[in-house]
Amino acid sequence: MAEGAVVVEEERTGGSGEEPDPRAGELSAAVARLRRALAGHPAPLPDRDAAEDELAALDAMARTGHLDVSRLRSSLLLVAGAVGSVSALGSALGEVRAAVDRFGETAPGVPGPREGV
Repeated sequence: MAEGAVVVEEERTGGSGEEPDPRAGELSAAVARLRRALAGHPAPLPDRDAAEDELAALDAMARTGHLDVSRLRSSLLLVAGAVGSVSALGSALGEVRAAVDRFGETAPGVPGPREGV
């Protein structure tokens, strides 16, 4: 490596030959609960499709073990923005947030448990 070079690594878990990360299983389960809660919520939500797309992305990352923390946080922000004001989904959203938090610090701008999620 050249002198002064900077190495940047993405945090990834799982992959070939590695034990599955239990945090990925927790994330997948939390995402599944929120997806079920969202599917059962009868009111029309303007950003429902966006939330469903990001939940699918979170689930895919959890299942494949390719967990880019920055992408997890971005997806969480989009989901929180889409469904965060629906109190009936608050508990399930909080579980997804907690699962994402296990991969690192809380995403900026995502309310914590005492802040509404």
